[in-house]
Amino acid sequence: MSTETRPVDRVTDDAPPRRTVAARGAGRTFVWMVLPAFVLFFVFHTAPVLQGVFFSFTDSPGYGEWASVGFSNYAALLGDERVRHAYLFTAQFAIVATILTNVIALAVAVALNGRIRFKTALRGIYFIPNVLAILVIGYVFQYLFTFSIPAMAQALGVERLSTSILADESLAWVAIVVLAVWQGTAFSIILYLAGLQTVPPELYEAASLDGASSWQRFTRITFPMIASFFTINMVLSLKGYLQVFDHIWALTAGGPGTATESVALLIYRGGFQGGEYGYQLANAVVFMIVIIAFALFQLRVLQRREVSA
Repeated sequence: MSTETRPVDRVTDDAPPRRTVAARGAGRTFVWMVLPAFVLFFVFHTAPVLQGVFFSFTDSPGYGEWASVGFSNYAALLGDERVRHAYLFTAQFAIVATILTNVIALAVAVALNGRIRFKTALRGIYFIPNVLAILVIGYVFQYLFTFSIPAMAQALGVERLSTSILADESLAWVAIVVLAVWQGTAFSIILYLAGLQTVPPELYEAASLDGASSWQRFTRITFPMIASFFTINMVLSLKGYLQVFDHIWALTAGGPGTATESVALLIYRGGFQGGEYGYQLANAVVFMIVIIAFALFQLRVLQRREVSA
């Protein structure tokens, strides 16, 4: 038997291994791919945020000279009744709208996922509100609440709705909720439909053979299986509704008086129209912290429920 040995390739100290060279090349490619996005994100997001935090400690009116005031702006926020009302209204609106949006969206998605006719066409129709501009639809809803609904209410003899609810301090927020839920439900439906596609049909067949009712199939199969989609929808919905601006601007502009003035609208008015640039930037910083806290709390609670489910 031949005992010949094949020559072994030797790697000299001057020539680095091929894997090391390839890894370095991949690393450089990754850096050049990420760097432009990082620069754009820093310039148009991080830098303005840091600048806003800096000016929140000043008395800047948004132009001209300014001076540092320390934490005076933040202390003044605690005793500002208008700021307190804006936060309470925003929280009330966001909680109600989030619950209604997810209940309606989940119900519609489950119905569309069943055996009904024109299912594909209905999915497209339900997504239309998400495509339309909020301001344009807001003005359409303003006409409905100002003229159409009162006219129909008068014809039907409903005194409560015979005048526009947009002029009623106790009911104007309801109109904003209706518009927000109508527009926001569309996106939530799409997410829930995507989640329902991940549920194996065999589970429903086995449950039917066991005699499970529709409600039992939903609570014990459907909802636990799409729990992660429910978490995403709840977090995105609440975050978006806490930042509500367009809906209010189109319907009531914060009125009557300041009854429907949200935090975002207050920051815009005070900062850009009222000469309170530094003060409202402090309000914006606090508002950012509140939104982050709400999101983290939601994720912690809902993800814990996912694990238990």
